[in-house]
Parts: sequence; structure tokens; C-alpha cells
Amino acid sequence: MIYPIVKFGDPVLEKPAEPVTVFDRDLKKLVEDMFESMYEARGIGLAAPQIGISKRLAVIDITFQEDANAKLVLVNPEIIHSEGKHTQTEGCLSIPEFREPVSRPRKVTVRAQDVNGHWFEKSGEELLARVFLHETDHLNGKLYISHLSALKRDLMKRKIRKLVKAGEW
Repeated sequence: MIYPIVKFGDPVLEKPAEPVTVFDRDLKKLVEDMFESMYEARGIGLAAPQIGISKRLAVIDITFQEDANAKLVLVNPEIIHSEGKHTQTEGCLSIPEFREPVSRPRKVTVRAQDVNGHWFEKSGEELLARVFLHETDHLNGKLYISHLSALKRDLMKRKIRKLVKAGEW
């Protein structure tokens, strides 16, 4: 099942998601649906709040279906280490058509559970590190625009308000 992507302005995107406590068939189905929804939306990462579900769950595939082994599922993830600095243009499926340069740590280690509830750690650099941070931010109720200057963030919000008013958001 392909879920519609929730857009900026929906309250589910701005509140911390609830921890996943049940690891069952329903969770596995939700993960499959999230990968389908992410690919349909042409994304490389998707957090459950982005489909209106307040759960600490994210799916990632920075190869966008080129490498089946690159698919990652993060349940209840936490960033446990970060280092360096890397600036790159970033976008978000929940804020379509907008992209801005964002500085984030260059290397990150995340601790999370898999769909069966087993804990693991995974490190990533540059793009993978950025996606770990971006999706974890979503689970904490933050959007990438919180990393922008107040001026850039206000300009973006103003443009979005105009789109909403015009019925285009």
C-alpha cells in the first residue's frame, strides 16, 4: 500500500514520535509499505510521521533500488556518535520543491532496532550520515528547515503559506 506523504504544516511532523514496542507482522507490513511509498515519492529516506504515523520508524535506501542490500530499517533509532562537518543541499518529501544547503556532521553512528527488535549499530558518512540525521530529526519532531537561518526559514514558510492560500499545497 502506498501512503500519501504528509506535508509541512501537519502537526504529526512537529511532535516526537512514539517508540515502537511491538515487533510483529503488522510492523513488517508497515515497513514494506513505507519502502513502496518512499520509492513512489522518489525519496531515499522516509520516517513514519511523514505518512501520518507517529512511530519511531524510518526506512532508508540511498541507492534508490540499485542495491537491494542497501535497504535499511531503523526502529527506535538514536544517534550515538557524530564527527566532522559536511554541507550539502538537502530536501524533504514533506517539503516538496524546496532545497537548501544544510551543514551536518560528516560521519554518524546510529543505534537502532531491526524489524525483529534486535539492536544494532551502523555508521555512515556524508549522504548516509545525512539521511540518518534527517530521518532521526523527523522522529524527534524536527524538520531540516530548523537547521536553516531564521531568515531562510521564514522566507520558505512565507512561500508555503502562499502555496496553501492558492490551493497548491
